Amino acid sequence: MKRHTTAAVLALGIAVAIATPASSADVRLMTGPQGGVWIPLGGQLKDLWEKAIPGLNVQALPGAGIANVRGVEEGKAEIGFGNSISTVDALAGREPFNKPHKNVCNIATLYPQYYQLVVRADSNINSVADLKGKGITTQQRGNTGELITKQLLQVHGLTYNDVKMSFVSYTDSVAQMQDGHAIAFGLGTAIPAGSVLDLATARDIKLLDLSSSIGGMKKLNPGYTLVTVPGKTYPKNDKDVQVIGYATHLVASCNLPEDVVYTMTKVIAQNVPTLVSVNKGMAGLTPAKMAEDIGIPFHKGAARFYKESGVNVATN
Repeated sequence: MKRHTTAAVLALGIAVAIATPASSADVRLMTGPQGGVWIPLGGQLKDLWEKAIPGLNVQALPGAGIANVRGVEEGKAEIGFGNSISTVDALAGREPFNKPHKNVCNIATLYPQYYQLVVRADSNINSVADLKGKGITTQQRGNTGELITKQLLQVHGLTYNDVKMSFVSYTDSVAQMQDGHAIAFGLGTAIPAGSVLDLATARDIKLLDLSSSIGGMKKLNPGYTLVTVPGKTYPKNDKDVQVIGYATHLVASCNLPEDVVYTMTKVIAQNVPTLVSVNKGMAGLTPAKMAEDIGIPFHKGAARFYKESGVNVATN
């Protein structure tokens, strides 16, 4: 990334009191795996940010919740999508992270995420415990969804060795469910998940209710909650189903210039209808909701925007 010199930053601050910096920069944004919502959402943010910040060039890269936080910490990216539960683990240095992460700051909470465990309707699988010895497909290692799959099995006394695991893309997971190689598909994403809709067009599916798992999951990470997938979200699934929930948010390098992050945060708040066209889960997003305390200190630039909006937050 081309960093501002101290003189340039001072000159900018003295010259004009405007919301957007007037210098060029290259920013790498880590998004998500193919088939998920983070890639199109990242593309929309790239367009909005580049229009709002003269000279800014955002390079969107594929990623995953855990990998993105590591990427920001290690200087491989300046911004990334993250999941609240795994980012909290990163700051504390808990597994799957091998050290406390010091250069990861929060920008904004965006929307709730839903860990969904989908099984074939004809499988006679009614609980996680029923999956012993069965084929399960989930996201690649380094994805938050994969970590939740592992922890969910753990809560029910199972390990990957007790099942037949496959770590692949959403597209490949759908294919494995269609051809019978897998009987269950675990993924963490927004609702409705495009991959689950694709699967439901080829096979009857059902979502497992995970409400009985929340106590054990909270012992592993207190950030887990129960969220509800409304009935009719997926074909032939007419009843509300409770699943494991957490929050998607944006993280940034704490060293990213304050004025750049301030403008990025403001642009999100000003363009919610545009972002909702990509992900309906962002409907009703406000500065107060963006500033939700999820245990991750905010970047000073984001905090400045929230303060102007009447919300005080903790910074790094």
